[in-house]
Amino acid sequence: MTTQRFLAADVGNARIKLGLFAGDCAAALPEPTKTLALSENATELERIEKWLADEGNGDMSLAWWIASVNRPAATGLIDWLHEHRPTDHIVMLACDDLPLVVRLDRPDMVGIDRLVDAVAVNRLRASGRPAVIVDVGTAVTVDLVSADGAFLGGAILPGIEMAARALHHFTDLLPLVKMTDLAEPPSALGASTASAMRSGLFWGAVGSIRELIERLGESAGGKPQVFLTGGAGAAVAELLGGAARYVPNLTLSGIAVTAAEQQPM
Repeated sequence: MTTQRFLAADVGNARIKLGLFAGDCAAALPEPTKTLALSENATELERIEKWLADEGNGDMSLAWWIASVNRPAATGLIDWLHEHRPTDHIVMLACDDLPLVVRLDRPDMVGIDRLVDAVAVNRLRASGRPAVIVDVGTAVTVDLVSADGAFLGGAILPGIEMAARALHHFTDLLPLVKMTDLAEPPSALGASTASAMRSGLFWGAVGSIRELIERLGESAGGKPQVFLTGGAGAAVAELLGGAARYVPNLTLSGIAVTAAEQQPM
């Protein structure tokens, strides 16, 4: 395994999340020693230098392993790295780079974030057990990993913030409600228009996730383990019961596993 520090970058549709890894990825699932979340605004990238300097990595050349579903944001990050950290090594991950079997006709058309989540879950799930992965982000993805560790596909639905914007945009009177920081689930009974919208958006998403987990489990031929990640993943995991496990850095860890297997000692 690689013993040098490296960066994992998860470039999503709403933010860029960075994780610094110490290099030893022999653990069941490697965890970042430090993380940084940025908006895709170019000025936010200036925070990277101080973040690295605080850990004593400001002058050290590092390898960047990037998984992106947002091409403009990834281009902005790479341009910034070329200008400010020209000695750093950059790897843009594609499906063929991953230690993962993808049983689909077009693996290259699957979001790389979904695939690296599956790489990480293969370090967590019990041997011989299928798994369902729920990523509650800008979009919600619910994906199935087979008992032998292959990615089989899944479902994609709007995230709750995206759905909230759609309700406001496509109606005349419905307000724009903030759905990004739901520390606690809202009441199912909305006493105002805004609270009724929060109820419908949140519980509608939870109901969809529950139904998809059940149906994917039926197709898997065995009761799957359930793993959640993403902004609202912790709140949803509690509602799904004790069998659902929330893993906040699942995507970054999947990138790290890939980086370690690409650079064996």
